[in-house]
Amino acid sequence: MDIANPIYGIRKRRRLKLMLGGAVVAVAALAVLLWRLGPALPMADRNSLWIDAVQQGDMLREVRATGSLAPREIRWLAAATPAQVEQILAWPGTPVQPDTVLMRLSDPTVEDALRNAQAQVAAAQADVAAKRAELESQLLDQRSALAQAQSDYASAKVKADMDAIAIEKHLIPRVQFEQGRIALKQLQERMRIEQQRVAAFATSMKAQIEAAQAALVQQRSNLQLRQRQADALQVKAGIAGILQEVAVQEGAQVAAGANLARVAKPDVLIARLQVPEVQAKDVALGMPVSVDTHNGLVDGKVERIDPAVRNGSVQVDVVFAGKLLPGARPDLSVDGRIRITELHHVLSTGRPALAKADGDVSLFRLDPGGDTATRVPVRIGVASVDRVEILHGLKTGDQVILSDTSQWDKYDRIKLK
Repeated sequence: MDIANPIYGIRKRRRLKLMLGGAVVAVAALAVLLWRLGPALPMADRNSLWIDAVQQGDMLREVRATGSLAPREIRWLAAATPAQVEQILAWPGTPVQPDTVLMRLSDPTVEDALRNAQAQVAAAQADVAAKRAELESQLLDQRSALAQAQSDYASAKVKADMDAIAIEKHLIPRVQFEQGRIALKQLQERMRIEQQRVAAFATSMKAQIEAAQAALVQQRSNLQLRQRQADALQVKAGIAGILQEVAVQEGAQVAAGANLARVAKPDVLIARLQVPEVQAKDVALGMPVSVDTHNGLVDGKVERIDPAVRNGSVQVDVVFAGKLLPGARPDLSVDGRIRITELHHVLSTGRPALAKADGDVSLFRLDPGGDTATRVPVRIGVASVDRVEILHGLKTGDQVILSDTSQWDKYDRIKLK
């Protein structure tokens, strides 16, 4: 039979302990080595990154805004009175002239008011004619009375003169002479009163005729208003251009002042840009603008800045210095660059993603070998459409990654392939 050897078992257990201890030491050594090496660097595809170099020189500060082309002259046609749309005669896109009828409206009350106004004008004209005839007749009566007073005075004057000669020769009594003189003075006063009466009546006559004529003018003014309201039922373009919009339908009831149609002159267009409100404070009248119509660039300048903010933007109107390129039409989407100023002898680079003016940002700067990039803090100064001013953190010739690197926020270095 076999006899167990106790020494063999002891050796076997010793070898097992040595092997376990060696494995533990090896694992610990490997862990220490990996801890010293740190985490593996993330890989980034160089071809998918936007990399730019820091430059020293001049930099244009610009504001970018989107917008559209709009006619410089636009006319909205509105209803003068409440009415119903009877017939639409022209539709958007139709060339029109000032007297082109776009639609017909109907309103019975306007027609009735026009007829009443015409009758009132005729009545006022008749009143003026009748008043004038009546007053002229009364004036003739006043003038006749004046003529009679003048004639009586003249006769009395002749008699008084003859009595004066006769009294010197003692041909008539003194009493008769004095009575003649008294009668002459009475006739003279009567003549003066009649003259004043004629003058006063002439003034009164003028005032009464003017009052009647004023009433006639008022009725004529009312007639003109009613005539314009009646004429407005035939909605005309008013200007030569293109009918851009018809805002109503046939059979619709419209209120006074409601917009009916829009006509514009398409030969003179401006660009209306929507500038973000935070950048609008830097825009001023007369600043040069480059407008991209997606068919070429056209130069212009800022003509008007809307004083109000709407939906987070400020409307800026740009007038063009030259002719627009073919294909330009109202409501065409455009992009504009407003030149704010030009900086000289500054460090600048392309605009990094999420970079803001006068702020701090961390960028990956390529190491000298070009295979890795290290995160560095950078201070941004003035920001333009596609470039930013570098205040500190970078120097001329440094290459930086401008793409969005938020996926590597927890790393300070990345590897490029």
